Formats: sequence, structure tokens, C-alpha cells
Amino acid sequence: MNLHQFRFVQEAVRRNLNLTEVAKALHTSQPGVSKAIIELEEELGVEIFTRHGKRLKRVTEPGQHVLRSIEVILREVGNLKRIGEQFSAEDSGTLSIATTHTQARYVLPVPVAKLRAAYPKVNISLHQGAPAQVAQMVLDEVAEIGIATESLSDYPDLVTLPCYEWEHVLVIPKAHPLAAKSRITLEDLAAEPIITYHPSFTGRTRIDKAFAAKHLTPRIALEAIDSDVIKTYVRLGMGVGIVAEMAVRDSTDDDLVVRPGAQLFGKNTARIAFKRSAYLRNFVYDFATLLSDRLDRNLILKALEGHANDYDL
Repeated sequence: MNLHQFRFVQEAVRRNLNLTEVAKALHTSQPGVSKAIIELEEELGVEIFTRHGKRLKRVTEPGQHVLRSIEVILREVGNLKRIGEQFSAEDSGTLSIATTHTQARYVLPVPVAKLRAAYPKVNISLHQGAPAQVAQMVLDEVAEIGIATESLSDYPDLVTLPCYEWEHVLVIPKAHPLAAKSRITLEDLAAEPIITYHPSFTGRTRIDKAFAAKHLTPRIALEAIDSDVIKTYVRLGMGVGIVAEMAVRDSTDDDLVVRPGAQLFGKNTARIAFKRSAYLRNFVYDFATLLSDRLDRNLILKALEGHANDYDL
């Protein structure tokens, strides 16, 4: 048996048992993938997959046990590579970060710049996506770190730690009647067209729950994943915007009025995620500390070893 066979089996499960897609992903031929899997099954003396003709149909019960062992083996192979990189060239390499647009645009620039100043030979690779995609990229080892507000804590193979709290804010054209109100309620907002995030992004679920708790149905005029896009449509008079506070923190938008939203929607917690039992290089720990002064190497190590208890922010 060999690592190629293990990777083919693992990728087959990731690609919904489609060997053509496995071959494309791993830059090889479909017959070669099929042959390697059959040879592994013959060597082990068990079927990893049931088949209909040449097509894989499902993972067998012994196959489930094989998959768990393969996961451990390939994870440790990845750790071995990172250990080699750490000690052969500890101040160089690539830090891959999976995150959402809001984090990449408004939160990460300063920490990334500081890390580059401390490690000028380290390249930064940013992968942007929805929170579920962020989680999957960390699980698939496309990224070493994942940063998002939603979803990350829902994956048992990820170790997640709270990074910082943030709130939503309202952005309103200066001429809008609500701009003159000192206290805006959910009832006020429910009477207006609202421009905010797509349901899977940037704390949108908290917004929806706040309206639902009051038995109100918001009039969502437009959904987007980009805070700047939301503000653009607010300027056009399409409605009242609800965005993350970091999108207006250093804003020079003199034509918009900003109102805090924590009293309406509560607080959100951005989380940082690592793959469980991963070996992290020194600059990964250092980057985490740049994101939050509550994070340090010892805390992250304890979490990776199975002692992941949230602390108060």
C-alpha cells in the first residue's frame, strides 16, 4: 500500500465517489485511480466501496474504518512536511488563510502587514468564500487558518477559538427620516426596505433572529456579500443598510449616518479555526496573536490537544 492509494480513496469520498472528478483533481487518469483503489482493497482483503458496474456506489462499513485510518495517516504526513519546513526554513514559506470577504477587506490588512514585516520571506495566500467554504478549506488543508463568524464551530474536526466581538451598525442616508431619530427600533426598520448581507454571511442569521423574536418580517430589498456594495445601494436610496461595524470603522462616508446596532441585534463573535491535531509553524501562531491579544501559543496548543474551552472575550 502507498500514499497515492490513500489519497485516491480520500479524494473519492470528497468528490462524491466520482472517479472522473478525482482524476481531474489529482492530475491523473480515471483508470489509474480505479486500479489503485482496487489494489488497495485486494491488499487489505476488504471492499472499501460497493460498486454498480465500474461506478462506486457507497462506502462499506469496513471502508469507514479504513477512511478514518487514512485520514490520520495523511494528516500526519502533512504534519511531517510542516515540521521539515519549520526547521529547515523557519522564517519562510506560505501562510494560507481562508476567510470571508468582510474579514479579508476590513480586519486582516493590518495583521497581514505586521506579519509580513516580521517575516518578510513568508508569502500570504488569501482564500475567500462563504463560512462553510472557509471551514471546508481548513479541513481539506487548503488553508492552515480559517476566520469567520458563522459555521466554524459546527465542525468536530476543527478546533475553534473566539477571536473578537463585533456588532452590526445601521447606515442611513442623511436625508432619510430615520437619520434624525436618536433611538431606532426593530419596528422602525421593519417598515423600511433593508439592504444587508446574504443569509450565509457576516452574522445575517442574528439579524433574522432578532426580527423573528419580535414577530416582525423585514422587507429585504437587496442582499450582498460586500459591505461596500451595500453602502452603494443605500446611497441610491434603495433602503436602510445593515453592515458590520468594521466596514465603517475608518469610513469617510460623510453622506451616510451610522447608528449602532448592538441593542437591536446583539453581539457577534468572529472565530479562528485550525484543523484538529495539525502541526502549526511558528509564524501561524504569531499571526493568531496579531488577530487577538487573547490568543497565544499555549492556548492554541492546548486547544489542538483537545482542551478547547472558550474563554470570555
